[in-house]
Amino acid sequence: MKINEKISQARKSYLKNLKRKIVIIWTFRIFILLSFIALWEILASKQIIDAFLFSSPSRIAKTINDLFKDGELFKHIGTTLYETVIGFLIATIAGTFIATLLWLSTRLRSILEPYVVVLNALPKIALGPVIIIAFGAGIKSIVVMTVLVTVIVTIINMLTGFLQTDNGKIFLLQSMGASKMQILTRLIIPNSIPTLISTLKVNVGLSWIGSIMGEYIVSKRGLGYLIVYGGQVLKLDLVMASTVILCLLAGVMYASVALLEKKITKWQ
Repeated sequence: MKINEKISQARKSYLKNLKRKIVIIWTFRIFILLSFIALWEILASKQIIDAFLFSSPSRIAKTINDLFKDGELFKHIGTTLYETVIGFLIATIAGTFIATLLWLSTRLRSILEPYVVVLNALPKIALGPVIIIAFGAGIKSIVVMTVLVTVIVTIINMLTGFLQTDNGKIFLLQSMGASKMQILTRLIIPNSIPTLISTLKVNVGLSWIGSIMGEYIVSKRGLGYLIVYGGQVLKLDLVMASTVILCLLAGVMYASVALLEKKITKWQ
């Protein structure tokens, strides 16, 4: 009983210290954010920085409020969010599937690997005119652009994770008569869960880049469209407001992946 009591107290102490660390971290995060916002507002109001060029938190808040009153805010957010999430899911699933095929076939991997590397280096925006002609001037083209930006990185990251699996464990399963598919499902994929989570986190940023890039080229609605329009008519408050909204949405999406990571860690 004494040993159990010591373990229980040690665990309570550990959890208490962990909670304290989390509180300290979040306190500093919030303090830094609020300090940045306050400093930005002061510098703009004192005309130390050009408020027309860099805007200010109060002007951004007013712009967002105006968009909300006009009923346009959620239309633009919904459009960009839809394009980003669809592109994110397609790229992640397709990239993981292709990486799996490349792992299963060494010959196929040897043939296609140089092309994957070249495609990764290719500026995807150069394909914009081709994508528009092929898929039309609409959401399809933007989703395709998002997939193109994200899928190659997914293939490379997931394939690297598959290939980093301990060869000793693979040889052990082979010696026990396991097929390549059994090795994949029972060893490679479970072992590559951390790589998948890391890839998802990277894909969050890439999918937002892809969707905004697509909206720069062809769009009549969305946050990327607002940024382009704001720049054209010199409404830089609109540009900054759209950028702030993008940051918030990307943060929420990243937090969702982090939450998924915690749940998977508990299951393991």
